[in-house]
This record gives sequence, structure tokens and C-alpha cells, in this order.
Amino acid sequence: MDFWLWKTAHVISAAILFGTGIGIAFFCWLGYRLAMQRNDIGALRAVLRLTVRADACFTAPAAAFQLISGLIMMHLLGWSYSGPWFMASLLLYLFVGACWLPVVWMQWWLARTAGEVADIAALPARFHRIFRYWFALGVPAFCAMLLLFYLMVAKPLAVAAG
Repeated sequence: MDFWLWKTAHVISAAILFGTGIGIAFFCWLGYRLAMQRNDIGALRAVLRLTVRADACFTAPAAAFQLISGLIMMHLLGWSYSGPWFMASLLLYLFVGACWLPVVWMQWWLARTAGEVADIAALPARFHRIFRYWFALGVPAFCAMLLLFYLMVAKPLAVAAG
């Protein structure tokens, strides 16, 4: 019974992680575009502030829980931590994390910078460049998350005990 509770919680947290990741990206990108079109620094500040909060409230806890629950389920099933399925999953997880950690800093920097200027025109060129990097890091992270879902559901690589 313990395994099924962990598995259910793991799947739910994966859905939260994936859903909030897409939702945050869409919300922030759309908010950025609209704020630029409307020359509305207040809207940009609000979008960026909420983006940082959403990552802190949803993404970070779900990401941590994914690793913890995954390791617990591996232990409960007696699966090898050196097997190809686990190694592929772990490497993808670490890759997503390597994309996400700079994004956290970028979101914080963007929000802080937007809060320090009087209007959209006063945003430095670096602001827009960092925003493009933020978006660019989301693309490979999104693709890796799709692969992680595939591995989680299909288990295409041999999963052997021991």
C-alpha cells in the first residue's frame, strides 16, 4: 500500500511540476509581450513578481518531491540505482534542474530590475537579453520533461531488481 501512495503522490507532483512550468512560462511570456506592447511597467512588475512566487510555491517543492519520492519508490521496489532506466531518468532530471536553476535567478533579476525603473523605456538592453535567455532555457527543459514523462509511464528501458 505504501508504494501506491508514493506513486500517486509522485504522479501528482509530476503533473504539478509540468503544469506549473508550462503555465508560468506562458503567463510570463504573454505578460512580457503585452507589457511591452502597452508600455505598462506596472503590469510587467506584477507578472514578474507572480512568476517568482509561483516558482517558489509550486515548482520548487514539486521538483524536490519528485526526487525524494522517486528514490523512495526505487527502494520500495528494490530496483537498481545503476540501471539504465534510473540513470536516464536521473540525468534528465538533473538536466531540467540545470536549465531551471539559472531561470530562477533570471526571474528574480528581471523582477528586481523592472521594479527599479520608472517605465518600460528605461529597461536596460540586458533586461530583454536575459528574458530571451530565460525563454530559451525553457525549450530544452520542456523537451526533457516530456521525455521524463515518457520514461515514467512507459518504462522503455530494462528495469531490473538488484
